[in-house]
Order: sequence, then structure tokens, then C-alpha cells
Amino acid sequence: MVIALMQKRRSIRRFLPRPVEADKIDQLIEAALRSPSSRGLAPWEFIIVTDPSLLGKLSRAKESGSAFLKQTPLGIVVCADPDQCDVWVEDASIASIVIQLAAESLGLGSCWIQIRERQYDSTQSARAYVAATLNIPEQLQVESIIAIGYPNEKLLPHGKNELLYAKVHKDIYSRPYYL
Repeated sequence: MVIALMQKRRSIRRFLPRPVEADKIDQLIEAALRSPSSRGLAPWEFIIVTDPSLLGKLSRAKESGSAFLKQTPLGIVVCADPDQCDVWVEDASIASIVIQLAAESLGLGSCWIQIRERQYDSTQSARAYVAATLNIPEQLQVESIIAIGYPNEKLLPHGKNELLYAKVHKDIYSRPYYL
């Protein structure tokens, strides 16, 4: 079933003006909390944002690629504590994609908004802007914001013939797995 979700999932940036129901948000939270983490350290934390004014502020979190968040009914901010785990980036990334796959399974669309290593403007990082907006403690880093809602666009799945099979190697690098 995961393959079927991955085959149809696309990054959705246009959402219907319809809130995501509380029971679906609860399922997304459960999925996030069940995300694998290195050594079971679970360095991640999540901020569920449904307030339209906060979503509007978050839509300005970086110079490009976050504006659509203003019209999104739900954002999940994925943070992690680097002091808890040396591979917090990987753990937060895993949690981010688990949230996206869970959203797809619930009939919701989603899009990853990268925050880590991005700029709000020439003087401030996107992380600093998001942290100030949401009162995030200094020790937490922000990996991403996952925009979630009911899709207001229909994107066709990527065809199997579009997959980058040349990037798959057999036994040693540069020996194609697929001929």
C-alpha cells in the first residue's frame, strides 16, 4: 500500500478553503510520533498550525517557495533538538515524509517547505523567522513545514518511464541494475 501512495503522491500547493478535520489531524500526529528515529531517540517535535494569521506569517518564512502556505488550512512545523541526536536532520526528514504519506492516505494533499539552511531575507534565516513567529525554543532547529489540506489541483502521477533508473547500480557503482 505504501508503493501505491508513493505512486500517486504529488506536491500540492493549492488547497480548498476547507479545514482539515480534528480526527485527521490526530491521525497525522500519531503518524509523526510513530516515525522511525535513530536509536529511538525521537529528537523531533511538531507544531500544528491552523490559525490563518500564523499561516499567513509563515508563508513569508523564506524568500521563495512558501507563499502558498497563506492559503493552506494546516501546517505542521517539524523541529528537532540537535543535542538529543547527532542525526536529527535525518530523523526530522523521516518524520516529514511520514507526515506526507499519512496525509496522502487520508485523501489530503501536502507539500514540503524546506526551512533548514534557507533565508528569510539577507539578514535573517528562515529558521530564526519561524522560531520568532511560533515562540520556538533556541535549542530546537526547524527542518520543514509540511503544508496540508484538501487539494484544489489535480496533478497526474509521474509515469514509471519518468523514474531515474540510471541512478540504480548493481553490486558496484556504474554497473546498471536495469539494462
